[in-house]
Amino acid sequence: MSKEKAHLDEWLKEVGPTKELRQWFNHEPAKFPDFKAQYLAELAANPAFATLEQTVADHLKDGNVILLYGAKDPVHNQAVILKEKLEAGLGL
Repeated sequence: MSKEKAHLDEWLKEVGPTKELRQWFNHEPAKFPDFKAQYLAELAANPAFATLEQTVADHLKDGNVILLYGAKDPVHNQAVILKEKLEAGLGL
């Protein structure tokens, strides 16, 4: 789905895990702890994450922020990791 069709305010694909990491993980729950550690390392080295964090902080001044994701597993996916990192960084 495109950003335009979804009517999203932001779509920051560059903060997602690398293609290589996503393919390695392959949505296998047993790999999730290693996937999480590697994705957090990617986020720490990714300047786009700081942009996302500031964008989220700005949007939270006026209301809620909704993170959309397409993974079928609601527990073992990158959105869960991203949400936790954002909450920790923003003191939520």
